[in-house]
Amino acid sequence: MSSLARPRHNRILAGVCAGIAARFGLAPWTVRILFLASCLLPGPQFLIYLALWLLLPQEP
Repeated sequence: MSSLARPRHNRILAGVCAGIAARFGLAPWTVRILFLASCLLPGPQFLIYLALWLLLPQEP
C-alpha cells in the first residue's frame, strides 16, 4: 500500500477519492460512487472532503 496522498493523474476534482482508492487498492470509480452515495445520508461529507483536499499532500 502506498501512503495517503492526492495523485497528479487520474483525478476528477481534487484527487481525494483517487488518493483514497490508491491507498487501499481500490478502483477510483468505486470510491467516487461510494462518496456520492454517502452524500444522500445526513452528515459532514462535504466538509470532510474539503478538509482532505486541504490536508492531503500532492504526490511528488
